[in-house]
Amino acid sequence: MASSVRNGVAAIFAFIIPLIAARTSRRRTHMLCLLIGGLGLLSLKFIGNPDLIMLSMAMVGVAWASILSMPYAILAGSLPANKMGYFMGVFNFFIVIPQIVAATILGWATMHLFQGNTLNTIALGGVSMIVAGVFTLWVKDNDDVHPSVHVENSPGYDTPTATVPRT
Repeated sequence: MASSVRNGVAAIFAFIIPLIAARTSRRRTHMLCLLIGGLGLLSLKFIGNPDLIMLSMAMVGVAWASILSMPYAILAGSLPANKMGYFMGVFNFFIVIPQIVAATILGWATMHLFQGNTLNTIALGGVSMIVAGVFTLWVKDNDDVHPSVHVENSPGYDTPTATVPRT
């Protein structure tokens, strides 16, 4: 049931993320979503009422919606169009490798560092998500739209700045 709440919130919130990003920035939007998700994971350690778990999972759903979209949008705004596929492939290493490391060591860490208490491992995930959210502010996003700056006829990252007539 909790995963259904998380997935449902993520599906709905995915439509809201662009609206928030248009008013703030992609980096700040992603930071906000990661902070909400991190607090959602951390709250699981302190919740006594099982009904409140759904609220925690809804918060994680907000982060999940952002995790599936915003890093790619931020990266795409900083890449040359002719190298987009290559760099997106390399970027996927930075997703897969931490997953492999987590799968390899978190079981051991839960048993030996947290004495088998999985809620401590989940809290570690929440803290990590909050730290990642703060670090998002240091990411350079060349193509981000800032609401305070309005430029007429500004080309997007995939729009050529000069055209050569075809012959």
